[in-house]
Amino acid sequence: MSHTMSRAMSRTAPPPVPVPEPAAPRTEAPAIWPRSTAPLGDDDLAVGGVALTQLADRFGTPAYVLDEDEVRRRCRAYLRAFPGTDVYYAAKAFLCRAMAHWVQEEGLGLDVCSAGELELAVTTGFPPERIVLHGNAKSPDDLRTALRLGVGRIVIDSTSEIARLAAAVPSDGRQKVLVRVVPGIAAGGHAKIRTGTDGQKFGLSLADGSAQHAVTRILGQPRLQLMGLHCHLGSQITTVKPYLAAVRRLVGLLARIHEQHRITLPELDLGGGHGVAYRPGEPALDIAGLGARIRAELAGGCAAAGLPMPRLAIEPGRGIVGPAGVVLYRVLAVKQTGGHTFVAVDGGMSDNPRPALYGVRYAPRLVGRRSAAAPQPVTVVGRHCEAGDVLAADVPLPGDIRPGDLLAVPVAGAYHLSMASGYNLVGRPPVVAVSGGHARLLVRRESLADIQERDIGL
Repeated sequence: MSHTMSRAMSRTAPPPVPVPEPAAPRTEAPAIWPRSTAPLGDDDLAVGGVALTQLADRFGTPAYVLDEDEVRRRCRAYLRAFPGTDVYYAAKAFLCRAMAHWVQEEGLGLDVCSAGELELAVTTGFPPERIVLHGNAKSPDDLRTALRLGVGRIVIDSTSEIARLAAAVPSDGRQKVLVRVVPGIAAGGHAKIRTGTDGQKFGLSLADGSAQHAVTRILGQPRLQLMGLHCHLGSQITTVKPYLAAVRRLVGLLARIHEQHRITLPELDLGGGHGVAYRPGEPALDIAGLGARIRAELAGGCAAAGLPMPRLAIEPGRGIVGPAGVVLYRVLAVKQTGGHTFVAVDGGMSDNPRPALYGVRYAPRLVGRRSAAAPQPVTVVGRHCEAGDVLAADVPLPGDIRPGDLLAVPVAGAYHLSMASGYNLVGRPPVVAVSGGHARLLVRRESLADIQERDIGL
């Protein structure tokens, strides 16, 4: 290890102090950094009023920084864009006790996918009646926990789930459910995150009649109360058109249900999948425009079908927490080989598997050191024993990048730590909240002792 890196990793910094917002406009692209991001001289950035170098010194690296005010601002933006709508935060993007508390305070509900997510939220004080439980293969424990805690809605994802759930409901109870419909719409940033088409594991097909059959079976179960329809088209969707198509197809199904069963379902949940920009110049979904156009499409479709408008629900996850997060890495090695420059950092696919899973690209930048060197294309790689452990391919960084340097990667709030693994037993990074010039630890770093405590046998 170089002397530079040793000094960088061993410095002890004083507690963070508020950093005033400069009068000059930011030089960073606002679409990919939290709104509070501000330059500190020529070599550092502050997020939430705290210098990123100070956070790295205090909490070590890798470390995830979450701007609380940015999370709250995005929650409020969704409520403004979708008035009279149930907005459920999709916990699978990232969940911890503080995150559950923030979205509850801002008036959002919660979308969970397991007993674990559900228990964490409810023991934090989240009202269970404002929680929706998803899952294509809910375990008996998932269903028992949901019924015991009084979850607001359970989304039926297969016909086999109907009888299992009904049998688990107490004889004097009635569980509210939605049917997850596959509307046959291809949307999303990668084939692995497109869930609105047939031929994948989620939901019940509109095309082959499975969704209609599930509706009939649910209506025959006195312990289940069918409230409406649900769909989720996929993730990283950046245009409004797929959502409008989904509204049209689901309104058509609502009309057929009304005609066949003489009932009017009162709820329609359009899921989430709202795309954000990960690099300057990339498109992001216009949430305000989405809200206005969905409501207009739904009103027009229901009027044409002679139906009252159902209560709308949406489930944003990445759109709320993704741009609120920044991850900090320390450079461990720089290598020129095969005509490429590789910059290896102290994290990787164990704390962010998304580039390896579906080729996501990021825009890391150097912080904490002024460099006059011209940018050179490099590939930022992780420390793990996989050739596919690449965090950012062919990105411009100063030509004098060296061990000990600090890299900051924006748009790191969603699907990083929630998908983290124990690969190579390196331990998962901490999560640090920043707001108003102060930083506090939300989730501590996973230690070797944590890992060893689970290994109980020889």
